[in-house]
Amino acid sequence: MARAAAVTSPTPRPAPLADRSEAVLSRLQLLVTRKLDGLLQGDYAGLLPGPGSEAGESREYRPGDDVRRMDWPVTARTTTPHVRRTVADRELETWLALDLSASLDFGTGQWLKREVVVAAAAAITHLTVRGGNRIGAVIGTGGGASAPARRWRATPPPAGTGVLTRLPARSGRKEAQGLLRTVAGTTIQPGRGDLGALIEMLNRPPRRRGVAVVVSDFLSPAEQWARPLRKLRVRHDVLAIEVIDPRELELPDVGVLPVVDPETGELHEVQTADPRLRQRYADAAAAQRATIAAALRGAGAAHLRLRTDRDWLLDMVRFVAAQRHARTRGTTR
Repeated sequence: MARAAAVTSPTPRPAPLADRSEAVLSRLQLLVTRKLDGLLQGDYAGLLPGPGSEAGESREYRPGDDVRRMDWPVTARTTTPHVRRTVADRELETWLALDLSASLDFGTGQWLKREVVVAAAAAITHLTVRGGNRIGAVIGTGGGASAPARRWRATPPPAGTGVLTRLPARSGRKEAQGLLRTVAGTTIQPGRGDLGALIEMLNRPPRRRGVAVVVSDFLSPAEQWARPLRKLRVRHDVLAIEVIDPRELELPDVGVLPVVDPETGELHEVQTADPRLRQRYADAAAAQRATIAAALRGAGAAHLRLRTDRDWLLDMVRFVAAQRHARTRGTTR
């Protein structure tokens, strides 16, 4: 299936997010605080709480438990399978891999896909930057060479330089706000992004166990990013946030629709009045999303879908609640 195309004559939208980043971030902070504050209580719990590395008490094995945590001495004494609980690490380090390539500069719902990426980053930051936890990010804006690490308050990459940018992990709410301002002010560049290279930036240099969150539409070929994601899962708890627009799933019946690929600039005219074409498009889109879901599942990543035409914060709240419920039952997914 071809990468998502953007309608050439979209409905009028407000000013670009980069021009109103401060106002948007202020509203996001208020929204996130009101709905997410108090949702995760307890020591060092985050959006995707890791199991930690410090040994705790043992309990009986339950279906879905990680067999690598089997407590063999207790199992031998009781003749009943037991697993060792672990205490969550203090000063958890969370890394965001944010895909802001050209395919994210598109949206036909309430939000642009890039706005959902920034919103997800704001929610993750709010849920993790507490108790001295550190958060950092790598940002991909299209094809180009890597840029050295920069301070969060530095200006975004200049126009025309698609780069992979690393923002060092730091603690504190003030530093986290600086990270979000840099993310919101990042200019999307033309050209295809390399999601695999973006994820690989979280693998090098090796870091202690923590949480890694990859936010993208995952429209790049799965073979490009699946292996780096599996490698990332070896050392970290991984959350994949897939951003979807409804027009990437089905076409409306609006006659001849001019569309353009946001990454290549190719223009096509599509006859959407043809029901067979719309069905083929929907089938191809469903197969593509199934392939993405299978690749994420194969990499061992938790999977959250956010749509531009839905309440992304409500979907995130439900996801966090399900994660907490699974964790209290002794499962990790």
